Amino acid sequence: MELTQDKIDLISKIIKNDRKFTNNEDLYEDFLNETCKRSLMIVQTVSSNSTLEAYLKKIVTTSILNVLKNEGRLRRSQGAYKTVETIPLVEENLVTDYSKIDVNYIPVEFDDNPEDIAVKRDLLQNIVDTVYDIERRVPAKNYLKLYKLRYEDGMTQKEIAQEMNLSQSEVSKRLFKLMDEVKQALE
Repeated sequence: MELTQDKIDLISKIIKNDRKFTNNEDLYEDFLNETCKRSLMIVQTVSSNSTLEAYLKKIVTTSILNVLKNEGRLRRSQGAYKTVETIPLVEENLVTDYSKIDVNYIPVEFDDNPEDIAVKRDLLQNIVDTVYDIERRVPAKNYLKLYKLRYEDGMTQKEIAQEMNLSQSEVSKRLFKLMDEVKQALE
């Protein structure tokens, strides 16, 4: 499924209004392609225009940062991303005795907003419904057990093959078929 022209125009407008777009106009096509690729699922699931625009702003920001990092125009320096031109070659207060540095890592947790939670819940429910539907249509293939072992228990294909008394290639075929049907159901 592809994005409609009005959605592409909205993405284009958001990209051009982003502050990192300035001085990086030559990467517009890369920004647009990356954003379109990342936003396809959200555009299909979110119906409210204001909610969609808020999501797209987040996706555009992430896409622009990724493209700039991949192009070597952005580097992480002292906890923030800076353009390559603004990173000093020798930073002030440079510490040379690293044995006296105390490093503490604080885990960062991001709370999902209610819209993110609703979208994720709906998406997961669609996946679950699809897997159960496939299981009802072809119970002999044990797609439900296969899904549980692979995606809930995190087992490898080799471990699943041993558990279900199947060849690894058969497990691979069934997983591919299962994910293909889930993908089709979500489209």
